[in-house]
Amino acid sequence: MPRFKLTETKIRAALKSGRPVKLGDGDGLWLHVQSSGTASWVFIWTRHKWRREMGLGSYGSGARHVSLGDARDKAEAVRGILGRGGNPFKELPERIASVKPKTFGECADELLATKEKIFRNEKHKAQWRMTLEVYAKSLRRIPVGEVSTDDVVRVLRPLWQEKQETASRLRGRIENVLDYAKALKLRDGENPARWKGHLDHVLGQRQKLKRGHHSAMPYVAVPDFMVKLRKTEGLGARALELCILTAARSGEVLNARWSEIDFDAATWTIPAERMKAGKEHAVPLSARALAILKELHERRLSEFIFPGQAPRNPISNMAMTMVMRRLKADAYTVHGFRSSFRDWCGDATNFPRDVAESALAHVIEGVEAAYRRGSALAKRRKLMEAWTAYCSTAKGGDNMLAIKRRTGGG
Repeated sequence: MPRFKLTETKIRAALKSGRPVKLGDGDGLWLHVQSSGTASWVFIWTRHKWRREMGLGSYGSGARHVSLGDARDKAEAVRGILGRGGNPFKELPERIASVKPKTFGECADELLATKEKIFRNEKHKAQWRMTLEVYAKSLRRIPVGEVSTDDVVRVLRPLWQEKQETASRLRGRIENVLDYAKALKLRDGENPARWKGHLDHVLGQRQKLKRGHHSAMPYVAVPDFMVKLRKTEGLGARALELCILTAARSGEVLNARWSEIDFDAATWTIPAERMKAGKEHAVPLSARALAILKELHERRLSEFIFPGQAPRNPISNMAMTMVMRRLKADAYTVHGFRSSFRDWCGDATNFPRDVAESALAHVIEGVEAAYRRGSALAKRRKLMEAWTAYCSTAKGGDNMLAIKRRTGGG
C-alpha cells in the first residue's frame, strides 16, 4: 500500500483552509484537520472485521506535538506490533511508559472481588481480606511486577515461628495474587511466593502442630447435661439443644432459616453453600427437635430460626458457648458434641458406620461410597430418634445395653 503521500506543504494548506478534512499518508496513517486549524494523527486498522483507531498525538513541532516524521515512526511501530499479532494499545512503548503499573494491593482487591463470589461463608471471606490487607500491608503499594522474594519473606518471617498456620495461609494467598497478576501479563518469571524448592529453603519446614480434637463431653455425661439444658431458658439454650439433637455443626444451626424446615416431613434441609462438604444435607428431625422448632415458629421474628438482636442477622456465634459457661460445661466445646454423638453410635448402638457418618455429613470415600446409594434418610431418622431418646434419659450410662438392644441392626 502506498505511503508518504503527505507533505508539509499539503498539511499547512489544509490547516489554513478553515475546513475539517482527513488527509491520508498511506497504509493506515491519517491526519484529522479541524476547522479551528488544529490537527491530530490517527492510525486506523481492521482486525477480525473490527475497525480500530489509535491516536498518535497532535500535529506540530513543539515539545508536546508530533511532526510528520515522528508520526511515520509511530505508525511503523504500530504496524510492527500488528504484524506479529500484538496489541498496540498495550505494547506501544510510549503507552507502556505512560500507564501507571498496578500495585500488589490493587491486584489483591481484584482477585478478592472474584473469589468472594465463590466463598461459602463470611468468615472465610473476612480471613482472606484481613490477611492481605493487614499482614501483607507492606506489599500493597509495590508495583505487582516488582514484588520480589525478599519482599515476601519480609512479610512472612515475623509470623513464621509464632503463627505458622496463619503464615502458611498468607503465603498461599500472596502466591494466588501473584499468579493472578502473571495471568494478566502484569509480571513474568517464577512466583516469588512459591513454596516447594524456593521458600521452603528460606523459611525452613513448618513445625507440625499438635492438633487436638475439639474437647468433647463423654457421651455418658450428655443425658445429665441435657436435663440441665432443657431447664435453661433463652434462644442460645434452644440453639444448643437443637445442635446436639441433630449432631449438626454450630454454624449450620445458627444460620438456619425457616425456609429449610419441612414440618410435615420432619426434615431440615441445609443448602450446599452452608455445608462444609459443599453438598446439600437433609437432617431428619426427632420429635423433640421438631417440638423445639414448632415452639420457636409460633413467635418467629425473621427468616432466621435463631435471630440476633438485629432480626436480619442470626444469633451470635458465642451464644451457645455462653450457655455452656453458665452450665459450667465450658471444659467442653459445642463442636465436641458431634464427637460425643459419634462415640455413642459406635459404643452403644448397632447402627452401621456409614449411617453414623452420613448423619454427620462426613464425606465417605472409596468402595463404601460406591456401595452406599442415597442418603439413607430412613435409617438416619431411626438413629436420630434413638439419640434423642438416649439424651432424654437422666442416667445415660446405665441405659447403654437397652439402647443397643433396641437398635440392633440399625
